[in-house]
Amino acid sequence: MRTAIRTAVAILSCAATLAFAQDYEREKRWADEVEPGVVVGDAVWIPAASGRKFLALYAPAKEAKGALVIVHGAGVHPDHGLIGILRAKLTDMGYTTLSIQMPVLAADAKHEDYPKVFPDAFDRIARASAWLRERTPAKQVLVSHSMGAYMSNAYLDAAASSPFAAWVCVGRLGPFTGGARALAQPTLDIYGEQDFPAVLAGAEARRKALVGRGSRQTVIAAADHFFVRHEDELARAIDGWLAGALK
Repeated sequence: MRTAIRTAVAILSCAATLAFAQDYEREKRWADEVEPGVVVGDAVWIPAASGRKFLALYAPAKEAKGALVIVHGAGVHPDHGLIGILRAKLTDMGYTTLSIQMPVLAADAKHEDYPKVFPDAFDRIARASAWLRERTPAKQVLVSHSMGAYMSNAYLDAAASSPFAAWVCVGRLGPFTGGARALAQPTLDIYGEQDFPAVLAGAEARRKALVGRGSRQTVIAAADHFFVRHEDELARAIDGWLAGALK
């Protein structure tokens, strides 16, 4: 009987692990779709600790005002929607950008499933920063949206030291998590007036947490979570804030 119970527990544990496993096939499909169609910058592949390589889109700027590691939301790719528009606009504004593919789960995965892949997310952010450091001495900024903002929050809280001079947090669902270390660098918390309910509900708590020098919260009027038709305003707000944060 005990053997049967142990076997059942092992099977359930394995099933749970598989349910939260990274969907590398889905990630490969994204890469196969994105890589041939890159218009701004070039597709590059960065080695991860797992031995696999992950896709990143690199667009250098001459005499860059800053070097941005850009982290997208759940289940998409580094040129998807808002992220693709934002990286192009910020490159045009004089920033070197590196938009990276983050771990993805199956299409039906829930928000609360994603912490299972945070260790790989942390590794990708750190390796993207190191890769970028080899190519430009410009101060680095972490720019992240939605689930990417959640991942970035957790990364900054867990990292013994951060290579980033500033953090642009776009559409963070809920309040900031972790300790003061996550907000040690100047942080811009920016969201849309018509954002997701979870973003709006956590806005006051996030504002109160921004006590560091240079940190602030900004709301883009009438914008939704993906800043549809408000991408220019978002890019200008980021650029304007970075002008002071990177001095």
